[in-house]
Amino acid sequence: MIKQILFIITLLITFGVFAYSVKRLWGFFRLTKPAYPIKNIGARISHTLNIAFGQTKIFRKPVIGLMHALVFWGFLVITLGSIEMVVDGVSGQDRLFASTGWFYDIVIASGDVFALLIIVFIKLFILRRMFLKIKRFAGVEMTPKANWDALLSLYFIGFLMVSLICFNMGYISNHPNGYEGVYPVSAFLVNLFGWDFGWLQELGWWVHILLIFIFANYLPYSKHFHVFLSIPNVFLANLEPLTKYPNLDSITREVKLMLDPEAAYDENAEVARFGVKDVEDVSWKNYMDSLSCTQCGRCTDVCPANITGKLLSPRKIFVDLRKRMDEKGPLVIAGKDDKKSLLRDYISEEEIWACTSCNACAQECPIDISHPNLIMDMRRYLVMEEATAPAGLNVMFANIENNGAPWQFSPEDRMKWAE
Repeated sequence: MIKQILFIITLLITFGVFAYSVKRLWGFFRLTKPAYPIKNIGARISHTLNIAFGQTKIFRKPVIGLMHALVFWGFLVITLGSIEMVVDGVSGQDRLFASTGWFYDIVIASGDVFALLIIVFIKLFILRRMFLKIKRFAGVEMTPKANWDALLSLYFIGFLMVSLICFNMGYISNHPNGYEGVYPVSAFLVNLFGWDFGWLQELGWWVHILLIFIFANYLPYSKHFHVFLSIPNVFLANLEPLTKYPNLDSITREVKLMLDPEAAYDENAEVARFGVKDVEDVSWKNYMDSLSCTQCGRCTDVCPANITGKLLSPRKIFVDLRKRMDEKGPLVIAGKDDKKSLLRDYISEEEIWACTSCNACAQECPIDISHPNLIMDMRRYLVMEEATAPAGLNVMFANIENNGAPWQFSPEDRMKWAE
């Protein structure tokens, strides 16, 4: 009874802290603009099964991709066992899901094996991050804090798996005459050492549960928030071709007013901003992308501008968006302004004009973040609000305005080449 009461109190505290984090993020989402409509649910489910659950983009790097996929799939299985632990803690019962029979045996056995695999892979991930000079793990956006955040999350995951195996070993030792579930790894370890691990059951249970609760409340402030958001982000991805950039509704309205003399101009309509200057101008999907970003660097690794030494790093665009929202979001909600902006104070003009709009970054991203869409919107702001663009583009714009084409000669002379 005491254990049950302590667990319920701990669970309520966990939900309370997590609810605060969700409320904070919801307040930031409310500052953003609408995105595209969410439709074609069947196609979205198929896309999610392929990209998110199937991890197909991850396998473009076969070895490390397989390791990451196994960790992901293992987490899905182990989550089912963790849900049972929470239900057991609230109800004061033990192994409530065991009544599912063979399905329970498969889930528990898979979780036991995956726990060991994840421990091995997490150790390799830590050694790889600490001692191998992986180029895509570096960059101005990858601050010491970001690297420590990655290592801390890996340690969290590793200790979660260790505590799970310890709990299983304790459970097996305390039930010598038979137990619920199948434990290939834990039972092997108990038999191998031949010791009484019964004391580990209660300790392992509490350590595992508390690590889950702490980790869940750490994630919203970590780059590993993709643990929660990667699957929803893939489901909500834009299913249009990558090269199709959405028209701005504000521009469409302006063009219709110019083409239709009879159209009524609404003097009370809010003056729309063309493009993106700061976090209030981005869409909710842009912001969700920034929260979901794993900072794996696959986008920057394939970016031709970055490869050739340009300043652009597609990963940095969304790291900066998240940082800027964390900085400005509370100020906007409080009715204040810091006189800074995402464009220029965080992301320079040189960065966004370096983009070739090839969409290699969006194609490579394992969770379907569309970097060029945000970059194009920042370009739109510069051109349409400030008339700021590189000299070559300004010449082209002037020619289009004066000659109806990008070339610097009169439309009357356009067919002289045929003579």
